[in-house]
Amino acid sequence: MINKIVQSIAEAMADIKDGSTVLIGGFGAVGQPNALIDGLIEQGATDLTVAANNAGVGHVGLARLMELGRVRKIICSFPRSSDPVVFETLYRAGKLELEIVPQGTLAERMRAAGAGIPAFYTPTAVGTELAEGRETRVINGREYLLEYALSLDYAFVRATRADTFGNLQFHRSQRNFCPVMATAARVTIAEVDEDIVPAGAIDPDQVHTPGIFVHRVVKVPPAPEGLWPTRRQERRR
Repeated sequence: MINKIVQSIAEAMADIKDGSTVLIGGFGAVGQPNALIDGLIEQGATDLTVAANNAGVGHVGLARLMELGRVRKIICSFPRSSDPVVFETLYRAGKLELEIVPQGTLAERMRAAGAGIPAFYTPTAVGTELAEGRETRVINGREYLLEYALSLDYAFVRATRADTFGNLQFHRSQRNFCPVMATAARVTIAEVDEDIVPAGAIDPDQVHTPGIFVHRVVKVPPAPEGLWPTRRQERRR
């Protein structure tokens, strides 16, 4: 059976090129694949388009990637979440493009990409500024907005456990956008913060993302105390 474990974050990032599009899991700073984001910073790719639930927090992780001038465009639902100082500074200076997508629509655009559906109609955002100049259609007497699937190059996800084939198990806030992101990307890279076990060792009922959607898995060391939300802090949320 294929072994998808890579030995370092640098190896996992090796083929990411300038201009790539990257999906990043998580909700705010919770459940984000922080080690992979830091690895991308070290790797050096620039002119990136990033899709995530929010536009970074403080000066670390995704916010740091943007602060270094490496992100050209952010696709997200909540650009002004907790401590959005980097996003606001760059956006006001005209140094960062923004595409706002309602949260449910963002998830559905990813799911559609994974299912091979090129576009779909939704009532969300009809009649708002987000729909201005865009295609709509009346179906059974109700107006719907056309949205396109969001199929990108890479997905960064964070999991609690994985096996060598790439089957993933998430813990609480890790299991938000990660499962649909994994299906939408050409290459899915997973950081694992607890166990990597032999293929088949995870109970099939506990596999949240099948390994067929995962291409690289890397075990990461615990984050320095206080840098990122800990598993204990996440359990309290």
